Amino acid sequence: MSDPRGNGVRRVVVTGLGLVTALGQGVAATWAGLVAGRSGVRRITGFDTSLFASRIAAEVPDLDPSGVLDRKDLRRTDRYTQLALVAAREAMDGAGLPARLEGELALRTGAIVGTGLGGGITFAEQAGVLAERGPDRMSPFFVPMVIPNLAAGQVAMSFGPLGPNFSVSSACATGGHALGEAWETIRRGDAEVMIAGSTEAGVHPVFVGGFAAMRALSTRNDEPARASRPFDRGRDGFVIGEGAGVVVLEELDHARGRGVEPLAELVGYGASADAGHVTLPSPGGVGALRAIRRALDKAGLEPADIEHVNAHATSTPEGDRTELEMIRSLFGDGAGEVSVTANKSMLGHTLGAAGAIEAIATVLALRHGVVPPTVNLEDPDDAAAGLDLTPGVARERPIRVALSNSFGFGGQNSALVFRRWDG
Repeated sequence: MSDPRGNGVRRVVVTGLGLVTALGQGVAATWAGLVAGRSGVRRITGFDTSLFASRIAAEVPDLDPSGVLDRKDLRRTDRYTQLALVAAREAMDGAGLPARLEGELALRTGAIVGTGLGGGITFAEQAGVLAERGPDRMSPFFVPMVIPNLAAGQVAMSFGPLGPNFSVSSACATGGHALGEAWETIRRGDAEVMIAGSTEAGVHPVFVGGFAAMRALSTRNDEPARASRPFDRGRDGFVIGEGAGVVVLEELDHARGRGVEPLAELVGYGASADAGHVTLPSPGGVGALRAIRRALDKAGLEPADIEHVNAHATSTPEGDRTELEMIRSLFGDGAGEVSVTANKSMLGHTLGAAGAIEAIATVLALRHGVVPPTVNLEDPDDAAAGLDLTPGVARERPIRVALSNSFGFGGQNSALVFRRWDG
């Protein structure tokens, strides 16, 4: 079926979702936690934090990858890959895809799975082995465990897709870029189905220490659940998290041919660069605005069509203020009519995984007609005056079109526009 605007562009729908987050393993667990306003931020359990300024994180509890990897392969894969495989399997199951793809379906299915850090935990651990015990004691699986394309590669090896297969890495914009580039792959006819998403496992002393050295992390250690505070005056930095989000994107007629009911339609994708500061966004969010306007242009929509924004909203002072300014610039006098939510208030900042996880939350908001809350928003920033940031409690609201924003260090921006599927 061609695009309803009559330009012949292939339509792309979401047919499967998979999540692993600090709120649990599986879409249902994460969505229930988000709607309930439950925080996944806790004291770090994986290592001794006594010397660290920030001692809290949004760790995935009780990860069980045994359904996708046997005991031998568990020892040969980094945690970031394990998270991706668990989420990918759930998304494929939800889309009604077989355990392993074969024949024409395999040939016409690809995978783009991004990450910001790759196998950073393995890298740090093996660097220690090198320093303490010498190169002969390093793992022979070190390189394939560390390189950032292996999550996508392992999806193919585990589940069989033979189409386009690669990773993207754009810091905290990674997930949005992965979904967007998968969307473009289907639109141009290089695949009928794409397994797309992002994954991150960075709760490790090296990364916690590194981000703390930048003064980027919250130090509200005595109140973990209240530490991530997007848009609140009391915000003092982000809370590092881990997780993965994967979707199955599919050309509409292909999905119909399989008898699969779409969950939503991805109608727009935009990307841009700030070309400014290493960590700070461009003043007024003008770079992000360019990405959003490109996404809207591809979708054939105007800002007034957007009813809900899943904000990037990391809980950093400058980043949140700039995003609020950007929202005002985008929507003008209608800014107060748009429902905004900040999932990182509960999930922490999952870095490269954030864009895909939050895109899935956006799809679920469209499907269920519920906007999850922004928790810990007790004293809104002056820049938030008059905006609907969904403080504290989820709100029922029928939504037809929603925007998911993701912005990364280096000034890399991605924007995704989803439309509710009404059949």
